[in-house]
Amino acid sequence: MRIAIIGGGIAGLATAYELELAAREGMPVEYDLFEAGPRLGGVISSSIVDGTVIEHGPDSFLTEKPAAAALCRELGLEPDLVGSNDAARRTYILVNNRLLPLPDGLMFLIPTKLVPVLRTGLFSLMTKLRMGLELLQRPRTGGEDEAVAEFVRRHYGQQVVERLADPLLSGIYGGDAEQLSVQAVLPRLVELEAKHGSLTRGVLAGMKARRELAEDDEERPKPPPVFTTLRFGLQELVDALTARLHGGGVHLGSPVASVERVTGGWRVGREGVAQVFDAVVVATPAWAAGELLRGVDRELSDELAGIPYSSSVTINLVYEGAELDPLPPGFGFLVPAAEKLSILACTFIHRKFAGRTAAGKSVLRVFMGGAHNAGLLEHSDEELGDLARKELRRILHITARPELVEVRRWPRAMAQYAVGHRDRMRRIQDRLLQLPGLRLVGNAYDGIGISDCIRLGRAAARDLTTTLRDVPATVQSHR
Repeated sequence: MRIAIIGGGIAGLATAYELELAAREGMPVEYDLFEAGPRLGGVISSSIVDGTVIEHGPDSFLTEKPAAAALCRELGLEPDLVGSNDAARRTYILVNNRLLPLPDGLMFLIPTKLVPVLRTGLFSLMTKLRMGLELLQRPRTGGEDEAVAEFVRRHYGQQVVERLADPLLSGIYGGDAEQLSVQAVLPRLVELEAKHGSLTRGVLAGMKARRELAEDDEERPKPPPVFTTLRFGLQELVDALTARLHGGGVHLGSPVASVERVTGGWRVGREGVAQVFDAVVVATPAWAAGELLRGVDRELSDELAGIPYSSSVTINLVYEGAELDPLPPGFGFLVPAAEKLSILACTFIHRKFAGRTAAGKSVLRVFMGGAHNAGLLEHSDEELGDLARKELRRILHITARPELVEVRRWPRAMAQYAVGHRDRMRRIQDRLLQLPGLRLVGNAYDGIGISDCIRLGRAAARDLTTTLRDVPATVQSHR
């Protein structure tokens, strides 16, 4: 059984790793992983500069989604797992050039404590009244998909969309709350609305149930950290995965030009090379997958091409720690679109994770671009660094020059789950049922995070080794 994996990001690496495990257990499985670029890992990329970890892409993964941490443990990286410093966690929203902390008791978008909401300057009196009246909303079921902004607006009003929902989702997805699907992005809130009507009432009911459970379980462990990373950078995960793969099956600088269905399998074409495989796992962005599969299934290709993407810029700025005093306590801040700045978010990395910054140093990690400002990717590194420093000076009053400014661009890297995404996924799955041996994995389908990509990649590998167990291997084509 021969399987081609197209794309060497974390989803493709997880697929290859699972196939490697199957081969080591004696299953007759061979794989070839083709990566167009010079390195593996996709958007996961880290470096260490003078003892400070610099994350060029994502800086962590959600602890509540177990696939990434479980894989780290399998690979022997458990001693290097680092949880976020949640005791110091505080996030600010920039409003009229002032950093206002999110009020205590806010569960993502949902207020659960009356007094902090009444005291915050983040919302007007009318919005606070609207939040109180939200408790009276009745259950709503059977509704069509809608934008996150419309969903939040129905419950809490426009100001919560502008000052909370949109900046939060810009920080996570680089997306626009007016376009993102509530069913795909916030399915738990849709469930709460269907059961309780009021989101606040639903969250409070869940909190009460958990308190009662805790009272019955005196040895219940304390909650885990919200985020988890690796002590020497997420590149550790990529390197550990790569070390487990047999070298002859990994091909860097090998863009795939075509994928075709042939009798008994799939022909994968590269420049001057054609090979036939029993199955193909496409682990590229959906737009690239759509281009590859246009000659295989035009309808599937169009669906994949219809998944929107946003682009982003990350900028790491390293300072002498004392030069940033007095930096506000907490993890960082988010910037609503109404502020008309280039920065979407800024994380105080040296506070978020302990032990990853050299003594006496501080790291600010700036996020730009997203759905509202993709044109920033056309600017030079120097221009982007100067823009970040200018806006940080305005927001945080930082006048010191950083010791290091590191800029990375990520064009068309963040999939956007637009309204109707779940229906699109059903249509994609219907087309895949007609194409045995083809699988799609990555952040465009069922979760954008690192854990989601790992879960999907490993599941695709397990599924193929099960469904193709009794299929005779095809003969390798001439090279």
